[in-house]
Amino acid sequence: MEELIEKAKEVIGNAYAPYSKFRVAAVVKTRSGKIYTGVNIENASYGLTVCAERVAVFKAVSEGDRDIEVVVVYTDTEEPTPPCGACRQVIAEFNPNALIIMASKKKVVESNLSQLLPNAFTGEKLRT
Repeated sequence: MEELIEKAKEVIGNAYAPYSKFRVAAVVKTRSGKIYTGVNIENASYGLTVCAERVAVFKAVSEGDRDIEVVVVYTDTEEPTPPCGACRQVIAEFNPNALIIMASKKKVVESNLSQLLPNAFTGEKLRT
């Protein structure tokens, strides 16, 4: 997983965070072995800001690659940052059991999306 964290470190400089100054990079690895990156992109109209995790997931999906295995979230902070609730929900759409790696300058924490988002709302709920 170190190579995925390194990839996130490489792209964090592309984050557009002029308001919060809180830069985030994400890397999505799919079952095909392909890797997709994303960074947070802020907007003066704050509600239009998009998280790095969603950018990476949407890039994968837009390329037809929906089998997400791993999501890395990297911040250049002291402590790792987990995905926000919206990002957790988006990831759950494609794999409610995805491995989530949260990394910072000094620490790496691994979790499972089902631990971060128990009882996720998925398409299964729409069929019952």
